[in-house]
Amino acid sequence: MALNLHVIICSVRPGRVGPSVANWFYEFAKEQGNFDVSLVDIAAFNLPMYDEPKHPRLQEYQHEHTKAWSRSVARADAYVFVLPEYNFCPPSSFTNALDYVYNEWNYKPCGFVSYGGVSGGLRSTQVAKQLVTTLKMMPMMESVMVQMPWNLLDEDKHFVANEHHTASGKSLLEELEKWAKALKTMR
Repeated sequence: MALNLHVIICSVRPGRVGPSVANWFYEFAKEQGNFDVSLVDIAAFNLPMYDEPKHPRLQEYQHEHTKAWSRSVARADAYVFVLPEYNFCPPSSFTNALDYVYNEWNYKPCGFVSYGGVSGGLRSTQVAKQLVTTLKMMPMMESVMVQMPWNLLDEDKHFVANEHHTASGKSLLEELEKWAKALKTMR
C-alpha cells in the first residue's frame, strides 16, 4: 500500500501566492510516484485561533473544524508544508494549525517548500523545523526554496519551476519516502 503525502498550503491570507507554488509541487510529487498525494489548504478548514477547551493530546475535540482537521492530519504518512516567510517567521496560520492536534502528527516526517523574498523562506523554515520537533515529527534537511515566487508565475498565475526547484523537490521526496517507511513502524 502506498504512503500518503499531504502537501499543505500554510498561508491563509487573501492574494497569497502559496496555492500556485503548492499546486506545482503537488503535481510534481504525483509525477515522481513516491506517494499517494493530496493537496490540503489550511484555509479550507477555517480554523480560528486555537479554541479547544482540552489539551489536544486527549483527542476530545469539541468543534467540528477540529475534528475535520484531525481526520485530515491523521490520514497522512508524511507532510510537505508550503510555507511563506512573514517577518523571518512562519505565518501564524501554520503554528495555529500545528497546535490544534498532537497525536496525529507524531512519528511522521515532514519537508518544506518555502518561499519569500531573497531568502526564499529559509528563515521561516528554520523556525518551523524547531516547532515540528515538539510534535514528534522529523523535519527533513532537504527542502525546496523559492526566491521571489511572484516573478516565477506565468500569465495564468501558475508557478513555473526551474531546474533548481525540481532537483531539490526530487531529493526531498526521496528522503521523505525513506523516513515515512521507517517511522511507520513506530506508529
